[in-house]
Amino acid sequence: MIPVKKEALLVSPSDVKPTSNKFSVIGTFNPGAARLSNGNIVLYVRVAEKLKNEASEDEKHYYAPRCVGEKACKIHFDRFKREEAQSKSDSDIVFKDETKRLLFISHFRRVILDKGGFSVKSIDRKPSFTGLSTNGELGVEDPRIVKIGEKYAMTYVSLSRQGNVSTSLALSKDCLNWERMGTIFSEQNKDTALFPEKIKDNYYIFNRPEGGFEFTPPHIWIAASKDMVGWGRNKPLKLSRKGKWDYERVGAGPPPIKTDKGWLLLYHGVINYRTRPFRKMFGTEGNHFSYEIGAALFDLKNPRKLLARAPSPILAPTKKYEKEGFVNNVLFPTGLLRDVNDEDKLLVFSGGADTVVSVKKISLQDVLDSLEAV
Repeated sequence: MIPVKKEALLVSPSDVKPTSNKFSVIGTFNPGAARLSNGNIVLYVRVAEKLKNEASEDEKHYYAPRCVGEKACKIHFDRFKREEAQSKSDSDIVFKDETKRLLFISHFRRVILDKGGFSVKSIDRKPSFTGLSTNGELGVEDPRIVKIGEKYAMTYVSLSRQGNVSTSLALSKDCLNWERMGTIFSEQNKDTALFPEKIKDNYYIFNRPEGGFEFTPPHIWIAASKDMVGWGRNKPLKLSRKGKWDYERVGAGPPPIKTDKGWLLLYHGVINYRTRPFRKMFGTEGNHFSYEIGAALFDLKNPRKLLARAPSPILAPTKKYEKEGFVNNVLFPTGLLRDVNDEDKLLVFSGGADTVVSVKKISLQDVLDSLEAV
């Protein structure tokens, strides 16, 4: 692990009011991050709201939320007969054909931080970016934001009955008002991270497709585009290796940053404590997995070429708010910015335990020193 210079808890569910009295806020996490023209930092925080028990069912029916409306989200509650379901948990309804509906729905809430990134200046009182009937009707999740030229680009997970788990794109001139460009990766693909500039006339993006039939665990791919909307030449990256800490699952974290040595990507990897050698190290009590942060370096001119990677996690859940929450033992990075006063220092914005937002200040040089050539 590399040393953390400074860290703080920024946003918790208690900081955000639910959109209606039928919901309770269960998570404020996985924020997209960008620096505004005035130097302040804006976060788009995923806010997950769950139907209260009394709103999710009656004697004959179960209810699940959905966004209706093409220009603004109005929550509609779909009704299902109890006999249509095979089970109902705190988070979803599972039907007899194995499909499901969620009892929670997510939107983004805009949070403004000071230039240093450790002080919250304001939190929007209402949802700042929601799903619509035509895009993310079952919720929007896990944004990543990057400034490319004069525009901000935000990729995010969009959930819908037809599109299932897909990735969408929105563009903005001010990081406040967004033009939705629609789906860019269809089901099931998420954890997308755009490069902050064109490379040889192409945009590049990390992504993570997965399906029900797999020869290997989910891993990171990289695709290219001329316009950021139509993506092709999607190829897998051999980042994780069998027997290593991150073989269980990997996914891109924040958009990569440019360094003198190459494109630096922070990513999340999953350690399964029940597999060797981790079973002996950690045992099997409680949650058997941990989402931790890895680092990898790619060639500046050919971003498909992996140059180096850290052999072990550079950051892991250590704080109580990362180890205990809606999902225990999760440190999930989605925002990465340089410190305004020191180019060597990086601000890593992450979700903790699928419940809170935190920030950690680390040294770029420490990250680079942790890498080993491949």
